[in-house]
Amino acid sequence: MGQSQSEMDKEVTLQNIQELYRKFASECPSGNLHLHEFKKIFGVTCKSAEEEAAYMENVFRSFDTNKDGHIDFLEYVAAVHLVLRGKLEDKLKWSFKVYDKDGNGRLDRQEVRQIVKIISKLKKHKNPGATENVDDICERIFELVDINKDSQISLEEFLAGAEKDPWVMDQLKLDIEPCGWFIVQQEKKTS
Repeated sequence: MGQSQSEMDKEVTLQNIQELYRKFASECPSGNLHLHEFKKIFGVTCKSAEEEAAYMENVFRSFDTNKDGHIDFLEYVAAVHLVLRGKLEDKLKWSFKVYDKDGNGRLDRQEVRQIVKIISKLKKHKNPGATENVDDICERIFELVDINKDSQISLEEFLAGAEKDPWVMDQLKLDIEPCGWFIVQQEKKTS
């Protein structure tokens, strides 16, 4: 969700995506990608911040559609396609699914606060001088997005809020930077 469609088109071609699929097949001959392998792909190690690990666990859970504890090849193909080539609305729906930790179809304040906290920590790694108050951000999101004021954000409210307000979009930006990771992997292969 963190990149525009035209930016992705320039960075990752269909041939690149096919190579990524081949990489999955060679690195996961069993046909299954487990959480520890998934974290390794995105550079999350035991030395990573707790927030980064939790963030990637949520992402992993969202791709493990049949909830069997691993990502099989079909789930992987769907995930790669969504993240690298998907439409904004599909990415927003996926982001909502990642944030909806209990899977009830609504985001409560605790879920929004947790994801804002994780995203803020990740942003801080990139910009150590950033100072943001998680509670203030969470309250503002609810003011702007929770249309019916029931202290829960439905998928429809989430989509409408993220699409109409650039600040909300920025605060809820689910950006695991797969294009950057993929390009680094390609450069390693050609070196």
